[in-house]
Amino acid sequence: MDQYDIIVIGAGHAGNEAASIAATMGSKVLLVTMNLNTLGQMSCNPAMGGVAKGQIVREIDALGGRSAVVSDRSAIQYRMLNRSKGPAMWSPRSQNDRIQFATAWRYELEQIENLHLYQAQVTGLEIKGEQHFVVNTTGPSFSAKAVILTAGTFLNAQMHVGRQATAGGRMGESSATEMSGNLTHLGFKTERLKTGTPPRIDGRSIDYSKMTRQDGDPEPIQFSFLKHDFDRLPQVPCHITYTNPTVHELLAEGFDESPMFSGDISGTGPRYCPSIEDKITRFAERTRHQIFVEPETLSFSEVYLNGFSTSLPERVQREAIHQIPGLEAARILKPGYAVEYDFFQPTQLYHTLETKEVPNLYFAGQVNGTTGYEEAAGQGLMAGINAHLKLSEQEPFVLKRNEAYIGVLIDDLVTKGTEEPYRMFTSRSEYRLLLRQDNADFRLTPLAHKLGTISDSRFKDFEAKYTAIEKWKTLVTQTSVDPKEMNPYLEEKGSAPINQKVKAEKVLLRPQVHLPELIHASSDLKQLLDTDPVSNEVLESCEIQMKYKGYLEREAQLASKTERMENLKIPTSTDYSKLHNLSTEAKEKLSKVQPQTIAQASRISGISPSDISVLLVHLGR
Repeated sequence: MDQYDIIVIGAGHAGNEAASIAATMGSKVLLVTMNLNTLGQMSCNPAMGGVAKGQIVREIDALGGRSAVVSDRSAIQYRMLNRSKGPAMWSPRSQNDRIQFATAWRYELEQIENLHLYQAQVTGLEIKGEQHFVVNTTGPSFSAKAVILTAGTFLNAQMHVGRQATAGGRMGESSATEMSGNLTHLGFKTERLKTGTPPRIDGRSIDYSKMTRQDGDPEPIQFSFLKHDFDRLPQVPCHITYTNPTVHELLAEGFDESPMFSGDISGTGPRYCPSIEDKITRFAERTRHQIFVEPETLSFSEVYLNGFSTSLPERVQREAIHQIPGLEAARILKPGYAVEYDFFQPTQLYHTLETKEVPNLYFAGQVNGTTGYEEAAGQGLMAGINAHLKLSEQEPFVLKRNEAYIGVLIDDLVTKGTEEPYRMFTSRSEYRLLLRQDNADFRLTPLAHKLGTISDSRFKDFEAKYTAIEKWKTLVTQTSVDPKEMNPYLEEKGSAPINQKVKAEKVLLRPQVHLPELIHASSDLKQLLDTDPVSNEVLESCEIQMKYKGYLEREAQLASKTERMENLKIPTSTDYSKLHNLSTEAKEKLSKVQPQTIAQASRISGISPSDISVLLVHLGR
């Protein structure tokens, strides 16, 4: 029987990150998947990032993960979302060639010497003493000291198109039918969720002239902080169209055949990415819904209808689609469908994503009740890091809520659990001005260097970047600008002129002014830039830090206060049933979640300030 340090089950976004980071850190890793041809598959929309999700991708990159590099290798359109809002809301997004995305992931994994791939379905997990698992597959069995389960939507998965239900976690692929039962016998509790995907259309049958063209950014900003040595793929447009009352009527006529309304699907679907059936039911007052028409690959004509997720019969899907402008003659290549699957309530995990029930067993990704490639990848990265650290007898690596969106994500899951597929938003973070997409490397790359997940040369590049940012903050603070040079620029921006020389910083603080433009309007600053060139990335970070200095300091102070509570540990031996002044609800929930700190306890739903006071008294604080 082949022996490994870590076996990762499932080669989706979570599994790939878990396997690659653990192997990079030095563990001998086996990545087992049901189909090596779908390794890194984009099962739903062919895109990475978006609101808050883009921040997660950049955090993964800053920590030494590979999702950002894979995204950049396969990107066919880049857009920075929410540019009209403050920098806390800016979120990078890429449209990706799904074939190139999967190919890039395979390439990245095969560059890691001590990472092995194997195609088989895992049928069970056996525990043979401390730090010894046997993973049984449809082929041979393997031995490992730790196991990371990243099975996505495949556990006891059922696909639905109308009244037709078939076993499977993705169209054309089978369901993992034995793993859930095996883990239930080990003491884990499963629940059901559902997700869905829209139909894929033959792009040759679409009339794009009836749609609104949506191009990417003219100057794309890549995901990875690394300097790439590969050529960018051609950039292509997406398109926007809309449903209408006729479409809604045709869809509603098929509701009696919908598994959502017939009771065939019992799992809860994603609130923030609802099916088209959900939309026209929950938002009945709306006469139209936006549909994004997105290319799936440069190689073929397959197109994704983002916003039209459905499990209605294919006949109903076709009739309704033909009433959408530009899709009157559309040919369906694959119908939309829903997938219902098992997941494990994440309150059964520690913040390291190790299970409380079985030591050295980790869960990551959609098996924890999340939705989205980015949320899955972030969990996989953290599970892989912590599995390696535990086997190496090192301290665990847990990100705080004020350090990363990944920290917010895991803390929310482990502390509160979820009743629906969890999706990350900027609003979920109380420190979103600190957790911007532009400073993910500043927050996390020093931690990655200590962990050993990035190279020394990369860390030197990081240090050089932030040395340049500090230099330019000083230059802008100390350099004066001339009214003769500056006023034409200020007039163009609709900003009041200056009457005398002032420090560049004073002009930069105006909302209409941006640092690269200010530099080019000032001969002194332009000369400094020509003498020692820096990227727009450096100048943008410099501008954000200077413009939002007061807000950033205030948020950092709030984070510091909260961190004191994070440092107040609760002994694992605490018997909450014996703390008589706790409410009955608090006793039940604290016993179930077993919070590790006072701050985590305070975030559990139903725990009151008086309950926290009782805990503090109990701890002698």
